[in-house]
Amino acid sequence: MSDVRIFHNPDCGTSRNTLALIRHAGIEPTVIEYLKTPPTKNELGTLIAAMSIPVRALLREKGTPFDRLGLASDHWTDDQLLDFMLAHPILINRPVVVTLLGVKLCRPSEAVLEILPVPKLEPFTKEDGEVVIDDGRRRA
Repeated sequence: MSDVRIFHNPDCGTSRNTLALIRHAGIEPTVIEYLKTPPTKNELGTLIAAMSIPVRALLREKGTPFDRLGLASDHWTDDQLLDFMLAHPILINRPVVVTLLGVKLCRPSEAVLEILPVPKLEPFTKEDGEVVIDDGRRRA
């Protein structure tokens, strides 16, 4: 199903678990390693708008230049924050998944279940051994 996309970082456990959950659903998504192929400013803005979150909510702090760049300050505009994310893609929180049912920042990884266009899944075991039970609820 090529209409499922994941903005993925293979070094991130949450991102790997989300990708594995999508594949567990029988879907082979388009995988975009956003650190190698960052989205455009327009695409990033469109994803944020589709998630109905503030730009700042997509900023990742841990393991990024967030503190060094002074991004905790509230004087930065949304446009400036987008520019920082494009200049330093590691600042983009992940994974972001796009399906026909919506766009979602999938933290924790099981958040992807809400937007998977498939029926209820069998239990799934994450890398750390945690079992994810799908309640079958999806966005309409």
